[in-house]
Amino acid sequence: MNFQLEQENIISKLDHVPTLLLHSCCGPCSSHCLEVLSKHFSVTVLWYNPNIQPAEEFNLRLQNQEKLLKSLQTQNPVKLLVTDYNPNEFFEVANGLEEEKEGGARCEKCFRLRLEKTAQIAKESGFEFFTTTLTVSPHKNAELLNQLGYEIAEKYGINFLPADFKKKNGYKRSIELSKQFDLYRQNYCGCVYSKWE
Repeated sequence: MNFQLEQENIISKLDHVPTLLLHSCCGPCSSHCLEVLSKHFSVTVLWYNPNIQPAEEFNLRLQNQEKLLKSLQTQNPVKLLVTDYNPNEFFEVANGLEEEKEGGARCEKCFRLRLEKTAQIAKESGFEFFTTTLTVSPHKNAELLNQLGYEIAEKYGINFLPADFKKKNGYKRSIELSKQFDLYRQNYCGCVYSKWE
């Protein structure tokens, strides 16, 4: 399935500006996603990343997310929702998968953890859609992320907005915007295992 085309089809049928909870992994990745989504949705960025280590890195990435939101001009206002930092949530799902290569079963557990939390908060808070910035990265499996998104959406009874934000030069655009706003671009995904690798 062409997930980006599927997203465009959903957007083309919108008859109002729906609310969307967007899980963000970092400011740079969210830049292009917000540029696209804020034209059609009332977006709240969810900062939920218990995988990020150490705490200083978590805070640095959060600061850059906030910096982006202050700088980026959007058609509809964008809000930020920050959850408490609890790395044990990540270590619980990663338990036994420490030796997995990047992109393997440990990453799938991490994706599921963050998407499920996003769907749960979206449902409880009355959002109409949820999605994630993770597909903007060429290192992330868009098919897996969308598959998880649809599965979790069904579980919680909420709409998942499919995406493959790297398409149509999305990743390239995120790099351009990161330079424009002088955003910190990390050199590892976030967890201690990806840092070691």
